[in-house]
Amino acid sequence: MTLPDQTVPDQHKVRRLANAIRALSMDAVETAKSGHPGLPLGMADVATVLFSRFLKFDAGNPGWADRDRFVLSAGHGSMLLYSLLWLTGYPQITVEDLKHFRKIGSPTAGHPEHGDLPGIETTTGPLGQGIANAVGMALAERILNARFGDELVDHKTYVIASDGDLMEGISHEAIGLAGNLKLKNLIVLWDDNHITIDGSTALSTCTDQLARFKSEGWTVDSCDGHDAADIFRALQKAQDAQAPVLIGCRTIIGFGLPGRQGTQKAHSDAPGAEVIAGARKELDWPYEPFVVPDDLLNQWRAIGATGADEYQAWEARKAASKHAKEFDDTINDVIPASLAPALVKLKETLSAEKPKAGTRKMSEKALEVINGELQNTIGGSADLTPSNNTRTKGLVEIKPGDFNGRYVHYGIREHGMCAAMNGMALHGGIIPYGGTFFVFSDYCRPSIRLAALMGIRVVFVMTHDSIGVGEDGPTHQPVEQLAAVRAIPGLKVFRPADGVETAECWQLALEDASRPSLIAFSRQDVPTVREAHTAENLSAKGAYELAGADNAQVTFLATGTEVSLALEARAKLAAEGIAARVVSMPCWSLFEEQPLDYRKRVLGPGTVKVAVEAAAREGWDRYIGSELLDGEGGAFVGMSSFGASGPYKDVYAKFGITADAAVAAAKKLLK
Repeated sequence: MTLPDQTVPDQHKVRRLANAIRALSMDAVETAKSGHPGLPLGMADVATVLFSRFLKFDAGNPGWADRDRFVLSAGHGSMLLYSLLWLTGYPQITVEDLKHFRKIGSPTAGHPEHGDLPGIETTTGPLGQGIANAVGMALAERILNARFGDELVDHKTYVIASDGDLMEGISHEAIGLAGNLKLKNLIVLWDDNHITIDGSTALSTCTDQLARFKSEGWTVDSCDGHDAADIFRALQKAQDAQAPVLIGCRTIIGFGLPGRQGTQKAHSDAPGAEVIAGARKELDWPYEPFVVPDDLLNQWRAIGATGADEYQAWEARKAASKHAKEFDDTINDVIPASLAPALVKLKETLSAEKPKAGTRKMSEKALEVINGELQNTIGGSADLTPSNNTRTKGLVEIKPGDFNGRYVHYGIREHGMCAAMNGMALHGGIIPYGGTFFVFSDYCRPSIRLAALMGIRVVFVMTHDSIGVGEDGPTHQPVEQLAAVRAIPGLKVFRPADGVETAECWQLALEDASRPSLIAFSRQDVPTVREAHTAENLSAKGAYELAGADNAQVTFLATGTEVSLALEARAKLAAEGIAARVVSMPCWSLFEEQPLDYRKRVLGPGTVKVAVEAAAREGWDRYIGSELLDGEGGAFVGMSSFGASGPYKDVYAKFGITADAAVAAAKKLLK
């Protein structure tokens, strides 16, 4: 990577450039009558030095694979980012967008949203998420660097983080992971302004952040966040660090706002016309709102074009590289055509051999195929590898400073793991998957939610998916978690019934580049329910008739491990002369996307409906009806409380989730 300009920046020139950020930010917040002016005004000098002297980017080619990544973890200060994007000449963003800050339909949302504008590397706002995403981005860069070398992959990830980012629990997980892995390409600029919404940070924390980061294996430094030369010194020193770097930037929140700077009033209040007028005098900015004089705008646009030559040189290197096509396919996350037939072959084998095994073990078999066909899948687990079955044979582990492997030991950091996987996916070139127990989805739900909000391909592997966990008891037995994750818009939640459905669900997860997936797998063994092989991916429709019947009176709806119970109940009813159908529903959201006539046909018009799932009832009434409405609703065989500790078969019996219970429920509805 080209070294930055070695000359110390001029304080006056940097301040004038920074004041353009300040003016645009306070004008936008004042126009919107809401927003967060404190951080943009406080960190404008730091951002100016970073963008003008260190950040490797070409505003004209924002998708450059080898660009440095810039993450505004303190997403509430979004006008800092929007101002920089417009000033440096990124495509799409206009000054009109700045004038419509925080308005419906505007790409300049209250907090940065990935996909709305080029240059927004990730969606931030929930504090701590950005720094954890950045760890994933930095990790992705190191993995791809180990594979393709410096000529194609050699860049850094920069973060602006707030006091709040560093207080959030996820930051502890993220910095511990980064420090242990020695992610020397990660530089965090901490806005050390000593202010939170409630007042001084002393009200709620006494943490020595530099000591804290140092103890986690980081290189640490500090600077005056309003002294261009000192900022430059710290960033220059950070370039050759052999560990991730934290630079504490001592700043004044709301710099330039009379009567507000340095106080909590500068954080999130619209300044008001009088304060804005005073700030213009304080900053020597005599221009109208949203006006940047030509000389300054031209300087900023030149900064945005500084990386153009380096981009062209990189393109030439790539074109000459024997790895050019492989690199392009990798960075674009291309799924090879060979994957689908390989998984069909696995399905055929499983239908023939009819194994009885936990779906987590069947997931491992699917991953054996997947990791053989794809080179950009990166697996991992939050210290539950033997239980999650996420590491396949031959998958070399990634170690501190050694990134030649494809498996990450995230440690007991579920939230940090999921956020880092989001960052890896956002970086490009990596399709991440990682596992933990399903009950701990509660620990990482914010990261799962943000993956769905961003529409990125991440696969969350959640094993031990029900009271089938058994002896570990209710603390480890998911009950309400299925309903909770199904409620997240844009998240595909799969709960496969056997190895065949498991292979199908994995295929569906990997082939969807615009949505994350969560796959819930069982601990306990289940029989193969798809005994007749079909090449078609039946799970792709979300639900399908697994077992039919002429003149059916009953339809059993089930997911996962309870599909086999439904089949058993169907057989018991058949012995009594009552015809019943079984519908497997591995993915509700995909089912909802099917045509209405298909959905009605699958649900079985004219039949009584019994849902069987070892989880909470929430959501099932959509398919089985409710006795609270006109007409008699269907029956639900499942959980209405927390679980219990004991052998899983005994636990199922205790809570009445059995084939006999399903039969009794059906008969009651038929009376």
